[in-house]
Amino acid sequence: MIEGYYLESTDGLLFAVKGLIHLPGAVVAYLRYAPDPDGERRKEGLPYRRLYHFEEQEKLLRERCPACLFDDPIFGERLQGVPRGHIKQVYDPCLKLAVLRRREGLDELEKKAVEFADLLVGRAKMPERSMGVSGSILVGLHTPRSDVDIVVYGSEHCRAVHGTLRELLHESPLPPQDWGGPRGGGEVRRLNEQEMRALYAFRSQDTPMGFEDFARLEGRKLIQGKFRGSEYFVRFVKDPTEVGESYGDRRYTSLGQAEIEATVADASETIFTPCTYRVEDVRFKAPPQSPPTLGGKTDGSLVSDLREITSFRGRFCEQAREWERVVARGKLERVAGREGEAYHRLLLGGPGDFMTVVV
Repeated sequence: MIEGYYLESTDGLLFAVKGLIHLPGAVVAYLRYAPDPDGERRKEGLPYRRLYHFEEQEKLLRERCPACLFDDPIFGERLQGVPRGHIKQVYDPCLKLAVLRRREGLDELEKKAVEFADLLVGRAKMPERSMGVSGSILVGLHTPRSDVDIVVYGSEHCRAVHGTLRELLHESPLPPQDWGGPRGGGEVRRLNEQEMRALYAFRSQDTPMGFEDFARLEGRKLIQGKFRGSEYFVRFVKDPTEVGESYGDRRYTSLGQAEIEATVADASETIFTPCTYRVEDVRFKAPPQSPPTLGGKTDGSLVSDLREITSFRGRFCEQAREWERVVARGKLERVAGREGEAYHRLLLGGPGDFMTVVV
């Protein structure tokens, strides 16, 4: 079970699996849907509510499933997840897509998901089994206005599909006023201004950024757009064997929130979830807020080996390109291996975290 999969707990809660590395006794996953009498979505006659923000997710879990919240000493933070003994059902995105391909009587969004997947598979010349459908379609809680969430597994297949999206969108850097313009105006296109503003209204609730910067960066991404009138998001996930890390191989220690300015030296891993930006020439715009002692020092600006910016959230994929100067705010972490080697990184994903490109 890795990124893109969903889990249903014995409490009837639906979680999206995050990342590739999980705890021995639990799968790291974040709450997405919960049974609710006032919910607007239905699954087998039962109403569900979609939970978008960390605060409301944790509040509900404290009430209904405290065992799904835990402070992990290896990852160094509070995580959401499903204890393995609490897993009622596993939703496999590749299996779901295979089922949809065979099933008759699909609704319009399900048809679009199959057609979009088939378009990408055919153009990228990749095996069908390495692509799946995730999100609300996977768990049967989609509406006519839901997104088409596609997930691709394996680095080689991911890069092939990414190249296909580039071709379909006729990729080229666009000025802000031209997003969703004539390029990519066929079945697959970019978001227009109205659609971009709607996305901004949602994202800016916990990822602060001015609209012009947001539209400039989002407008050049390949992983999101519109297919036959429905929004899509394509998530690229490595195979676990390509990562070479198991739980406990590294220990992550939080040193507080920090804001940095840096140059992206390597953006080759930024299409994946989780994404990683290798950075250099790092300057702290503000030291970490109330960090623990670092060898007797608490000035975050003294951290001289910050190597990367990382995020487990898809919204930070493709955020910057090589040799662009970025400003980012997130959690400063010390990453220590079993053999004692260590470095620092900035982890993006919490409320208030952001990353923008300096113009």
